[in-house]
Amino acid sequence: MDADSPGSVMERAPDVAATKGAAKRGSRGKRAEETPAAAPAEAPKRLPFPFSAIVGQEEMKLALLIAAVDQSVGGVMVFGDRGTGKSTAVRALAALLPPMQAIDGCRYNCDPAKPCAECRARAADAPLHARRVPVPVVDLPLGATEDRVVGALDLERALAKGEKAFEPGLLARAHRGFLYIDEVNLLEDHLVDLLLDVAASGENVVEREGLSIRHPARFVLVGSGNPEEGELRPQLLDRFGLSVEVKTPTVLQDRIEVVRRRDEFEHDPVAFCERWHKEEKALSRRIESARDHIAGVRVPDQVLEHAAQLCMTLGADGLRGELTLMRAARALAALDGDAEVTDAHLRKVAPAALRHRLRRNPLDEAGSSVRIERALQEMFGE
Repeated sequence: MDADSPGSVMERAPDVAATKGAAKRGSRGKRAEETPAAAPAEAPKRLPFPFSAIVGQEEMKLALLIAAVDQSVGGVMVFGDRGTGKSTAVRALAALLPPMQAIDGCRYNCDPAKPCAECRARAADAPLHARRVPVPVVDLPLGATEDRVVGALDLERALAKGEKAFEPGLLARAHRGFLYIDEVNLLEDHLVDLLLDVAASGENVVEREGLSIRHPARFVLVGSGNPEEGELRPQLLDRFGLSVEVKTPTVLQDRIEVVRRRDEFEHDPVAFCERWHKEEKALSRRIESARDHIAGVRVPDQVLEHAAQLCMTLGADGLRGELTLMRAARALAALDGDAEVTDAHLRKVAPAALRHRLRRNPLDEAGSSVRIERALQEMFGE
């Protein structure tokens, strides 16, 4: 539970009262020494389920890893049944990500190579220092207010003292990281419009009563939802680079293993995470290595030609399909440690990159995934 949530305050209140009572007893003499008051204990940090321990759902896990390697891919949308590990996988990703360099004291964790306006102003008075911070993974709850999402301006202070007092919101916290929205298809329309504007510009603009604040807000958008509960607006769906489908496991042994691992984790999270520590470290190093050498991965002209031909064959809208295909295939090649992208990389990422970009064909009742697989077989063979 967050430290500033009402639940946390209620849980700490008895400890504060006990401390005051102990101080009073201490003034009476030796009795206080016999029963010293315990210092308020910090709530133990809840461990995330290890990413490596997730059973199956390979396409979802691969899409998240690709987005972690190259944020320009454009985010991940995960559609599927309830209880299939969508939220678990997203939260597990945070523990895998290597720390990033950020300017010390910056409210937006901006890159030392690209300081924000506030940091440039501070640099005029004193030199800026960098520090390593975790990559943020921020949850956007469905019931969030607009001020909580974009941030709030203190109009009283602005009018009384002429100062711009700004309280950053969730978009500021998510800068250079991940913004996760569970049940994104149920998000209110005005928040969808805000996200579309920020996702397109990479900048959050807050305007109230003639006052205006701008700050950087570049993040990877990760959404999950159940299509039975409502469709996602096409404008927002188009902003997700990859779209994956997850289903309830149909193999008996997989279902048994999911239940066994989850039960072991809930019984003793520390011991369970320790057993998977080696796999988690190896995967974290793989992500870091892929980030380091992705710039050197070549994309041959033939692969680009195949990507464009595939999109034309499927009738994909716009050119985002080709761009996403190229970027996702390059990130996959970097994860695999390859020096150049091949048709095998292209084929592996094509369903996730294109299934949400296809027009409905009234003469073909097959789903997007089936149409993509059929086109891949025609182009590359078995």
